[in-house]
Amino acid sequence: MKLKIKQNKLVENLNYAIRGISNKNLIPILGCIKFDLKEEGLYLLSTNNEFAIKCLIDKKDIEEIIELGEIVISGRYIYDIVKKLNNEIITIEEIVDSQVLITTTNSSFKLNCNKSNEFPNIDLEYTKNPILLDKIEFKTMINQIIFSTSTQESRPILTGINFKISNHIMECTATDSYRLSKKTIELNENIDSEVNIVVPSKNLIETTKMLIDDNEKLELHIFGNKIIFKCNNIVIMSRLINGNYPATDKLIPKDYSITIKIKLDDFYNAIDRASLLTNEEEKNIINLFIDSNRAKITSNIPEIGNVEENINIINNENKNLNISFSSKFMMEAIKVFNSEDIELCFNGEIKPIIIKNVDKTDLIQLILPIRTF
Repeated sequence: MKLKIKQNKLVENLNYAIRGISNKNLIPILGCIKFDLKEEGLYLLSTNNEFAIKCLIDKKDIEEIIELGEIVISGRYIYDIVKKLNNEIITIEEIVDSQVLITTTNSSFKLNCNKSNEFPNIDLEYTKNPILLDKIEFKTMINQIIFSTSTQESRPILTGINFKISNHIMECTATDSYRLSKKTIELNENIDSEVNIVVPSKNLIETTKMLIDDNEKLELHIFGNKIIFKCNNIVIMSRLINGNYPATDKLIPKDYSITIKIKLDDFYNAIDRASLLTNEEEKNIINLFIDSNRAKITSNIPEIGNVEENINIINNENKNLNISFSSKFMMEAIKVFNSEDIELCFNGEIKPIIIKNVDKTDLIQLILPIRTF
């Protein structure tokens, strides 16, 4: 294999491929990137067996293709080397003794190669009828709910986001059993078969980082044990999490005894200030007292002091309520709403708190209250 390529074009694509390598040294080949030079261009492939990335540098973006072939190189070393080279033409050439030579005008590196036949065979097949999504809408959706996924490996199913598709509606849900986030998207066309899968949150985070904000659609190709995302010159594969996701629909009530309307920024800033006097070991608990047209937020650390914040609200039911919750959970839930006002819905002091937009229900956040008595 031998080619000449601009440094900036190679490092741009290595920025994608490096996200697929394994940071663990248990299986060295999983820390490598495969360079596969074909007539149509240079493919870069990486995988940790649970997540895989393939990107194509088209032949029109390569200065010269001299000899086709494939090599497997340590991902971290090739990435760090290319990133620090000057922005000029790089020659990459496989030489004898399983080595690769990387040269520019004034620099020269030799790296040992791994055996190409030891690199995992990544099956990146496509379905005939992929689901098409707007990339910005997809990234927004992930950012609006992913913080509710669990970080505890004791319940692996909760470390992912549940994608459910029926007809033309996609519902995506995340929960760690203390809070829940749910986003609904209307698709442009009906889907023939129903979908109910769980995608690891860490893989979705990496996927959203690679999506460029342009007009090209994101393709979702869903299989029994994996999902493939395709857009522009990048293909991303993620394994699915096995198991049955909890039936969360029953957790969101249809009716509420108290619904208040509140300014999002005022509420967020008041909680932010009140959380200064909370104890992380006690889940950053703050208290919310609601009367006819005021909300009072309080918190205290007995050995330091206390704080009280008051906010105007609209309370159509004109009922009082006293409830406690995690300030961290509440701030994460409300900051993803893109609106001036939000609604807080209650069914008592020990029932879940529901947060939603005033005029839309496409995004719902649920937080369990904390008993303080």
